[in-house]
Parts: sequence; structure tokens; C-alpha cells
Amino acid sequence: FSVDSVQAKMGLRGMPTARLHFEDCRVPAENLVGEEGEGFIIAMAGLDSGRLQFIGAVAVGASQKLLELSVKYSNERKQFNRPIGHFQAIQWMLADMATEIHAARLMVHDAARKLDSGERITLESSMVKVFASEMACRVADRALQIHGASGLLKGSPIERFYRDARLGRIWDGTSEIQRYIIARMLLG
Repeated sequence: FSVDSVQAKMGLRGMPTARLHFEDCRVPAENLVGEEGEGFIIAMAGLDSGRLQFIGAVAVGASQKLLELSVKYSNERKQFNRPIGHFQAIQWMLADMATEIHAARLMVHDAARKLDSGERITLESSMVKVFASEMACRVADRALQIHGASGLLKGSPIERFYRDARLGRIWDGTSEIQRYIIARMLLG
């Protein structure tokens, strides 16, 4: 077993990415997860909960933080002798952000409740992943628009969230794959 060099990436820089090389590695029987030959089924079940937790819930939390930062900035930043939050364009962006975050949060809670009760959540986790990851990108875009040039500064929380949000639409299956899963499950 060896680890290749760590890859530099646009987002999620706090989570290193590297290639792992396995050669003649053996897993003792007592360390086997599940039954032999059932790995794909176990991995797919892990994707369901991962899409819910690591994409859905993280997207909601990060988006909530972006909303809070945007509200604070909108109350502090002044243009034409008044806070920018007094302008309708900013108000509508904040309202849309809050509405989409709330909807995504409800989807995450619903799917989590089903998961906790032992239900299969493949459909719900795919729906959560598509909606929450795309919502996070829209929220990050609006937050950057509200913060203007200060949001573009390297190291600003807005710049970091903006970069990180984009990965959600790719990680654990692209939005396109999630739509395929959702449609396949609806059509039977």
C-alpha cells in the first residue's frame, strides 16, 4: 500500500486528495465488512447516507453561514448613505437564499428521519443531493454578489465557500447521475 502525491484542487482544500495504490493487499476475514461479494450493495447503501450527510447537511450548514454573513454585511455596508440591505435587489437575494435553505433543510430532515427509522432512502438521498448541492451554488453566487469585490478576496469566507460549494454538484455522483437515479426510480 502506498500514497501518491497529494493533489491540489480548487475547493475543499482542508480535505487532502491523493491516489492510493494497493498491490497484493489482503484483508483478513475478521476485517471484512459484510459478506464476501456484497461489497457493491454495501457501498451503494453508504452512498445513500453519505449523500444525505456529507452533501445535503453540509450544503445546508454552509449555505446558512453564507446567509448569516450576507445579512451582517448587508446591514453594515453602506451605499448612498444607507445600508445596502435597504435596497430591494439585496432583499430579494437574501429572501431567495433563506427560502431555498429552508426547503433544503426540510428535505434533509425528512430523509434523515426515514434513514433513522430503517427505511431505504435512495430516492430521497438523490433528491437531497441534487437540490441541496445546486442550492448551495446559488446561495454562494448570491453571497458573492452581495459582498462584491470583498467576497472575491483570497482567503475571505465567501471566496472559500464559493469554491467549496461547486464540488457538491460533482462529489458522490453528479447532479446528472442523481437525476437519472430519481427518474429511474419514478419510472420503475
